[in-house]
Amino acid sequence: MKILLTCNAGMSTSLMVEKMKEAAETKGLEAFIKAEAVDVFEDVVEDYDVVLLGPQIRYKENEFKKIAGEYGIPVAVIDSAAYGLVNGAKVLEQALEMVK
Repeated sequence: MKILLTCNAGMSTSLMVEKMKEAAETKGLEAFIKAEAVDVFEDVVEDYDVVLLGPQIRYKENEFKKIAGEYGIPVAVIDSAAYGLVNGAKVLEQALEMVK
């Protein structure tokens, strides 16, 4: 599974990426998880199975859903509480639920 996290600069989600990778490893899941900035979204989205947006860019959700929808890729905003607590396991579960 390939998961894209998107935020303003791709930096605020980098810690979340690491926590999600740890959670995936604990579950024995093979996952490629990467953070990218909003300005490269259109260039990279087709390479992923699911997209999660940082809460600070929730205003981009509808626009990004249209773009990702062309490839059949689901998009959602990361749960704010999980994001604030850097709960990688919960955010990983969110991504897994989106592709069921």
